[in-house]
Amino acid sequence: MKALRILFLALATVIATTVSAQTVYNSSGSSCGKIEDNGTIRNSSGASVGHFDNDGTIRNSSGASIGKIDRDGTIRNSSGSSIGKLDNDGTVRNSSGSSIGKVENDGTVRNSSGSSIGRAQGIPRERVAAYFFFFPFY
Repeated sequence: MKALRILFLALATVIATTVSAQTVYNSSGSSCGKIEDNGTIRNSSGASVGHFDNDGTIRNSSGASIGKIDRDGTIRNSSGSSIGKLDNDGTVRNSSGSSIGKVENDGTVRNSSGSSIGRAQGIPRERVAAYFFFFPFY
């Protein structure tokens, strides 16, 4: 029984360390990058192209701040000006308040016409909105 527990813990550790990034897909269903649990953003080749900090700061590949996501879903550029917002229902709005898309509960990303432009499951909605609509890292 003890050997079985050790084997189970070892297997759980291996699985936990390999499931550290979520794939982001474009409208054709092809991978266009990954967002790792630690916030690192990678392109389809695996190169680091940016980072989401825990405080909401968005950084480019050089580490420079290019924007921020506020707790209320407001998305700001590097100057601190609001460039959009993610509503509680997943609607993404531009700085004028017009709907430009939606991030659905299942990770599907839609444009203002309702067409799917991508998918990103298991990633916080605000990061998905920033990735697809305001800071396209792909």
